[in-house]
Amino acid sequence: MFSPIPCHLPRVTIVGAGRVGSTLAQRIAEKNLADVVLVDIVEGMPQGLALDLMEARGIELHNRQIIGTNNYADTANSEIVVITAGLPRKPGMSRDDLLRTNAKIVVEAAKNAIAHSPNAIFIVVTNPLDVMTYLAWQATGLPRDRIMGMAGVLDSARFETFIALELGVLPADVKAMVLGSHGDLMVPLSRYATVNGIPITELLDAATIESLIARTRNGGAEIVELIQTGGAFFAPASATSMMVESILLNQSRLLPIAVYLEGEYGLKDVVIGVPCRLGCGGIESILELNLSESEIAALHNSAKSVRKNIERSQEILAAIS
Repeated sequence: MFSPIPCHLPRVTIVGAGRVGSTLAQRIAEKNLADVVLVDIVEGMPQGLALDLMEARGIELHNRQIIGTNNYADTANSEIVVITAGLPRKPGMSRDDLLRTNAKIVVEAAKNAIAHSPNAIFIVVTNPLDVMTYLAWQATGLPRDRIMGMAGVLDSARFETFIALELGVLPADVKAMVLGSHGDLMVPLSRYATVNGIPITELLDAATIESLIARTRNGGAEIVELIQTGGAFFAPASATSMMVESILLNQSRLLPIAVYLEGEYGLKDVVIGVPCRLGCGGIESILELNLSESEIAALHNSAKSVRKNIERSQEILAAIS
């Protein structure tokens, strides 16, 4: 008689079953990375989405479990918690306009999730992302290597897309790096952008590069203006999925990630996007690039804006507590 051997399957919790959260659940399951728990305050919605995704398993040829719930107890013992909950941007809104509403949502989500998965790595996707990551770090009390924001991966992918479209080349051949905040003051590093190793500064003139940088900074708003009823979700889900994969498979990928800084790049007590190695323990290290004076100035200007919004968020939370 055979005795069943218990096995542990990795579990990823996604807080917020909206477009980003549900698409991320699909990405993770269809890549066969982990079982997924979708949690949301709207009764029935995460359950329905989970059932819909489960019914596609035979077609997509994976056997991952997808659970929908309104109860954080069902998220227990997750390896990774991704927070996507919050209001999306609407036409004319900046990411910072979302600050008041989303601050309370993210803090509550972080506290509820950490209570049931104290050993989890947290990834924050909710906007304004850098500030929300800082608030989640405070709420959970986690060390900075286990809590981070998804921003630079998405912004870099947008920069790469616009470069590829301009040059008519394969997007996979384009590599780029975007640092700083996830907003109008992000810092695309054009001199680090290449096509199969060739710097774009040898392929495009300065004016064209500046226009691509401007479009990258406005990438999210451009989609919001086109859709009208919401923001981007396919690319954000893919970017987050890349981070989840790097953690679960211990790939130690070098990615631009929003992380709490303790003196790197001359910045302290702020969350900002910088290059990090990401593996099974979370952020393994932070790479300090040899930036030019203008790049450092731009990064510090970006951090200054984030710091201002962090202070605003603290005042908001103090007023409603």
